Amino acid sequence: MRGAQKVVVAGAGLMGTGIAHAFASSGFDTALCDIDADAAERARASVHNILDDGVRLGKVDGDSAAAAKSRLTVGTDLAAACQGAALLVETVSEKLNVKRAVIAQAETILPADALVASNTSALSITEIGRDCRDPGKVLGMHFFNPVHKMKLVELVRGLATSDEAIAKAKDYCDAIGKTSITVNEAPGLTTSRMSAMMGNEAMYMLQEGVASAEDIDTAHRLGFNHPVGPLELGDITGWDTRLAVLRYLHQTLGDKFRPCPLIIKMVAAGRIGRKSGAGVYEYRDGAKVPGSGLRGNAL
Repeated sequence: MRGAQKVVVAGAGLMGTGIAHAFASSGFDTALCDIDADAAERARASVHNILDDGVRLGKVDGDSAAAAKSRLTVGTDLAAACQGAALLVETVSEKLNVKRAVIAQAETILPADALVASNTSALSITEIGRDCRDPGKVLGMHFFNPVHKMKLVELVRGLATSDEAIAKAKDYCDAIGKTSITVNEAPGLTTSRMSAMMGNEAMYMLQEGVASAEDIDTAHRLGFNHPVGPLELGDITGWDTRLAVLRYLHQTLGDKFRPCPLIIKMVAAGRIGRKSGAGVYEYRDGAKVPGSGLRGNAL
């Protein structure tokens, strides 16, 4: 299904960059769009860096990397990119009104049989696709960060999503080397719901002074064999994003998802994680500064 199939990725943040890399490196002509031209160019550079690192590490040959680079285009004109595309993956801000507007605009331009997917980690696919002419072809394709390393994709079935749309999305996942699971629409899906609960509880433990950030994360890495602890994961995801998800889950599922006050305080201070240079930990040149984790008795 690759080659002649064109994929459009809307949103050039971390997830959009990773998703564009996944499709371009798997043989798909890929258009990455963002309203911010500088963000689009940074995303292009990031994709090229991932490919170059793959060559350096011997995981990708030079010709394949060069071909993937040539298949990727970036720009700001979503309407032009959607012409003739077979799949749109939306990965813009985790705000319902923004996602609905982008998808509704794109769907009027995409071919009638094109698949429309949102990378939302928590929001309702039914609501996101409500304004589309054919909500049956709208579904969730929830990728994980970093996309080039994480194998899972959650395929999310909204109220109107057709079996055909789910089957086509599974084929796309297979084509880019991902393992997919199918989830009926629910707040937080499976992974976001579990991750939000774990990260929120870890922040409560940090706030209460139960243990230092490093020790809480070490407990999860070594006690449960997780590759990264919940506090460092929150820094990677961004506490602003995590807070938005928690507020949505709190609204829909109740008090067990009430956001920890420390998360609210950190977001208000702009200490939102790796992308801002500081979250639970501090970062220099994108790397965590050893010994920089917050300690509960100092909050």
